[in-house]
Amino acid sequence: MVNEVEYKRKYALLLAARDSEYVKKVYGGYFNVFVAAFGDEKDEEERWDLYRVVDGEFPDMNDLQDYDGFVISGSPFDAYGNESWILELCFLLQTLDFMQKKVLGICFGHQVICRALGGKVGKSHSGWDIGLRNVKILKDFFPSSFSESLSETPPSLSIIECHQDEVWEVPTGAEVIAFSDKTGVEMFAIEDHILGIQGHPEYSKDILNNLIDRLLNQDSIEIGLAEDARSKLQIAEPDRNYWLEICKAFLKG
Repeated sequence: MVNEVEYKRKYALLLAARDSEYVKKVYGGYFNVFVAAFGDEKDEEERWDLYRVVDGEFPDMNDLQDYDGFVISGSPFDAYGNESWILELCFLLQTLDFMQKKVLGICFGHQVICRALGGKVGKSHSGWDIGLRNVKILKDFFPSSFSESLSETPPSLSIIECHQDEVWEVPTGAEVIAFSDKTGVEMFAIEDHILGIQGHPEYSKDILNNLIDRLLNQDSIEIGLAEDARSKLQIAEPDRNYWLEICKAFLKG
């Protein structure tokens, strides 16, 4: 009889997008991208599980208490849509909020948390944001439970963005903790258990470049926007290490 390994920390990725051919070929899927970004491969006592919520695959409600945290990915779907899996995800997020479980939302994840908990989400009035964006950090409003474990965070950080929807209004009790000249809510927190980030801390530049190609092929964006985003990517780097530190401090602090 094989004894099941006892993990001290368990996390779940709620994947709201289907793997692109590029990400499957280069990384083996988005799950590997997220675990490489937010996990610790050297820690044998940490486990990550995958739930493809976009395909209706959700954790059993009886298993929720076993997890230390949840991460919701980006998605090509609208967070304000009424697909059955999005409505089920909203119910799950309300449950996790009630349980005070840690939930990190990225892009669509950031927006759908906001919707589920009573905020407002919709199309950006200024159109697509693709490429690198400089985000102003309001460190004084960070929840103390994880800000204390952060190193000195600069007053602004560059992050990869790819979205045409945004948070219009955060839920009651939420604090806006980052903004940009393009988007009013780049990051928000609710107490010490909810964190939403509009950008993509997990993305590398090659993933975004491939996504730009796909959006162009689908006629979702204009070629001028794509060329502008690519040119900025060539001359600057996202502050990825800082963003990953923020995410890990939140999930594991």
